[in-house]
Amino acid sequence: SSKHQPQRRDVAGDSVKICTASLRLDNSCKVTQHLRMSSAARSVKPQQPVTAALWMGGAVLAFSLMAVAARQVSHRHDSFEILTYRSGIGLGLVLIYARAAGQTASITTDRLSGHFLRNIVHFVGQNLWFTALAMIPLAQVFALEFTAPIWVILLAPVFLGEALTRPRLWSAALGFAGILIVARPNLTVVDAGVLAAAGAAVCFAAVSILTKRLTTGQSVTAILFWLTLMQLGFGLITALWDGQMRLPDAQTLPWLLVIGGCGVVAHLSLTSALALAPASFVAPIDFIRLPLIAVVGAVFYHEPLDPYVLGGAAVIFAGIWLNIRSEIRHRALKPL
Repeated sequence: SSKHQPQRRDVAGDSVKICTASLRLDNSCKVTQHLRMSSAARSVKPQQPVTAALWMGGAVLAFSLMAVAARQVSHRHDSFEILTYRSGIGLGLVLIYARAAGQTASITTDRLSGHFLRNIVHFVGQNLWFTALAMIPLAQVFALEFTAPIWVILLAPVFLGEALTRPRLWSAALGFAGILIVARPNLTVVDAGVLAAAGAAVCFAAVSILTKRLTTGQSVTAILFWLTLMQLGFGLITALWDGQMRLPDAQTLPWLLVIGGCGVVAHLSLTSALALAPASFVAPIDFIRLPLIAVVGAVFYHEPLDPYVLGGAAVIFAGIWLNIRSEIRHRALKPL
């Protein structure tokens, strides 16, 4: 029996080693899992409704200024050319910013299919919007375009899992009511222009939802980089389809630079807002763009500013304030 005793001792030793290794592996897995969960928790940004509203205000201002600049160059450049120059200038600005801020490493090919889907939908929506502008009155275009926040509120619970709260519904309803007061469109005739504007609204709503999904795990710099690069490619293909592309002249070049800069600022602001608050909260703030444009038209283009604009703006502001106050209250009552 003494001959077999060392062998049994070795077997016992091996068992102890195996158990020890197993415990170490189990602890290592637990530590790794904890680190991953902590990293994921840190990647989810806290909800900040006031900051998100301010970012969205910046987006509204940038989109409005871009619309004014586009009007100044429309006599020389078609929509495809405008989109191409805007994206080219925007790409240069994004690369300069990424290098200066040390964020070039955040630009990766991760979720490239998501970026492509977002940008192709955005490009289609933009061109449907430009098509509608040439076919139906501006009032109808804007009234249909601003159904996009309604679509965001209705689709966000399905695709983003966001709550469909009563204040968000009221904000959307008041915002759209304000748009109808300002624009007073005649939608009794449904033609290709009306369908194009309605299609553009659905595309813009889808872009907000797709952008919100990309903000989880993707930096704002990466989103802007793929936006400008892909939109530049789409623009070049469509602008050169007929074999002609007008170069900027001394009058249009400054405005094209404004369009490119405002395009980056607008999408930077929009993406930052969506990273800080639900899409169904952010989207209705865009309603304010219509009365703002009406004021710009009155000041710079001597377009008449009737009382309906002021009344509609008051209704829109009421809806936005209701939404912001509800989000702040919800945030204050949420346990830390």
